[in-house]
Amino acid sequence: MKKYNFPVEGMTCASCVTRVEKIIGKFETVKNVSVNLANESVTFEADENLDLNSVAKEIEDYGYKLKIENESATSKNFDTQDITIKDEYFELLKKDFTLALIITIPVFLISMLKDFHFFHLIWPFNINYTNNILLILTTPIIFISGKRFYSTFWKNLKHLSFEMNSLVAIGTASAYGYSVFVTLFPNEISNHGQLHVYYETAAVIITLILFGKILEHRSKRKTNEAIKKLIELKPKVTTIIVDGIEKQISINELKLGDVVKIKPGESIPADGIVISGETTINESMISGESIPVDKKINSKVIGGTINLTGSFQFRVTATGDNSILGQIIKLVETAQASKPPIQKLVDKVASIFVPAVMIIAIITFLFWMILGSENAFTNALTNFIAVLIVACPCALGLATPTAIIVSTGLAAQNGILIRNGESLEVAQKISTIIFDKTGTLTEGNPIVKNIFNYDYDVNELLKLVASLEKNSEHPIAKAIVKYAQEKNIEMLQPDYFKNLSGFGIVGSVENKNLVIGNLNLMKEFSIKLNLDKTTNEFNDENSNSVIYVAIENDLKGIIQIEDKIKDSSLEAINKLKNLQIKTVMITGDNKNSAQKIANEINIDEFKAEVLPDQKSEIVKQYQSKNEIVAMVGDGINDSPALAQADISFAIGTGTDIAIESSQITLVSGNLKLIPKAIKLSKITLNIIKQNLFWAFFYNVILIPLAAFGKLNPMIAALAMSLSSVSVVTNSLRIKTKKL
Repeated sequence: MKKYNFPVEGMTCASCVTRVEKIIGKFETVKNVSVNLANESVTFEADENLDLNSVAKEIEDYGYKLKIENESATSKNFDTQDITIKDEYFELLKKDFTLALIITIPVFLISMLKDFHFFHLIWPFNINYTNNILLILTTPIIFISGKRFYSTFWKNLKHLSFEMNSLVAIGTASAYGYSVFVTLFPNEISNHGQLHVYYETAAVIITLILFGKILEHRSKRKTNEAIKKLIELKPKVTTIIVDGIEKQISINELKLGDVVKIKPGESIPADGIVISGETTINESMISGESIPVDKKINSKVIGGTINLTGSFQFRVTATGDNSILGQIIKLVETAQASKPPIQKLVDKVASIFVPAVMIIAIITFLFWMILGSENAFTNALTNFIAVLIVACPCALGLATPTAIIVSTGLAAQNGILIRNGESLEVAQKISTIIFDKTGTLTEGNPIVKNIFNYDYDVNELLKLVASLEKNSEHPIAKAIVKYAQEKNIEMLQPDYFKNLSGFGIVGSVENKNLVIGNLNLMKEFSIKLNLDKTTNEFNDENSNSVIYVAIENDLKGIIQIEDKIKDSSLEAINKLKNLQIKTVMITGDNKNSAQKIANEINIDEFKAEVLPDQKSEIVKQYQSKNEIVAMVGDGINDSPALAQADISFAIGTGTDIAIESSQITLVSGNLKLIPKAIKLSKITLNIIKQNLFWAFFYNVILIPLAAFGKLNPMIAALAMSLSSVSVVTNSLRIKTKKL
């Protein structure tokens, strides 16, 4: 299955969203269709053999346009083509509005003033001539500026399908059509005493709705500022070194292995490894951390970051979609296109909203006609139009996605990568957070702090241990090997090696059998621990990890390992407590060591001597108590626990981001980002609820007012236009919130 992402033109309301999803969803092999009104796009999964042209044609039959030629925009140019498309749409919208506004002003003035006596002193035309002039002026508004509404309406009518364009088209066509008939056949109408025309109603409605669309589009563009800023981080050109000669090329021409030269102040065009020079780099736009990072030979650099001080050269290791910035952009785009569970109710309402409004409008017309007053037809037509125009499915369609777009963009700017809308909704419900200790609460860079030896030369002991540990990828093993290298200890090739996950390692070096690991491993091999008082104090009263070394089943040494607690751990834990969230630490360390660390950073509960395969079971235990559980880890040996949790946070290290392993990724690994993410989730859900309340409240109040003749159609058009703008503007308030 392949994942597709396309721009869609012509969507105007929540009904369009459900319609496009149904159209695409009926194709064989297509699944997981998600349409986003705020960024006017659709994502879905389908077989690679799917005929995209057929999908596009089917969509076009309903009045929409699927831009299949821009499917690769994200991977090649980070969606710059899509931005251009939206700018072209905006320019066309402005032209239509400008034309409508210029003509609507005289139409409105003539219509409003023609019934006043003084107006006829300066206006030489009689009522019939005046109506003909209004007809000539209004027609371009209807068929040029308003073309978008009518063309979509006719296409939908073939499928007996209706949406916002249908309401606008029927409402304005009713006003315009009746007025044309009165103008062309005044004698047919005069017998019934209904000579009033409604050209100004049709003209003003179209003009106000186009104006509302401009405001809405501008507001929607602001919601996408974060992703646009990410896209613009990459420079357009860069300098590469070819056979010792500098050459300037477009970054789209960069290839793996190219050597790039970067001067102070320049943006880095791709990910890579420094091969010469030293510098400091501002990575805040990726990690959210403001402190510059020192770089030297063999350091990793990230595309989109800014070089601050020295000149250097680096070899390209990843470009485009495969770069860290590319992955971040894709993740943010995916999150912005996703729907949280709260959107399901909106989609159900949207699917019946427009037909329901049309039924209400027809009932309104019949009610006023049956009422049979002197101006029955005038009242019936006016109120019929007002009901159609005031109804606003746009606000319903924009309420959730605009908030998701703004919040996920804001999160990315702060170094928080949110996978989808569901993650954003679940985060605010978290009641318990479980932290894996190593690499999460601690720096993840353990060092050897001390070595106790028993009747065995300490250098010989270190040689045997390091010779075996060099075959392990565990962080503690790497710390022991590094310590041995610093001591210039020669390491040998082991005769035998076996890794026992969660316990340690066993093996043989120089025909000596070694057992290296935790206390449980010693018990497993029945190794006696005759520890003296000094060692007991060292073992029990110190919060560092302890590794036991047995040679030929006899304890010969203890290695004390220190992994510094992150500076952000204590503050993050305290902030989570302020949010009424229980904090839990799980570790493979012994209980004494775990207790000391838990006390140091104010953790509520801890689980010690936990094996890797037990972590997911601990998550299940808390879930069985009806807790909403978050798991925080580095994705190395806690993937099952991350998957089991209701929501998971993966710890990144700036240049090594485990984007695929969790619902939320902390780019810098700073734990203070966790309470920020939860606070952002709470803010976003509150804004979504406010938006939905406004969208429903607006329609519940104004549709009855229109039906009972308390709302002029022109005022209805203004209210409809401003309702969607107000929802988008409210979503933009997320940007102003302090996390």
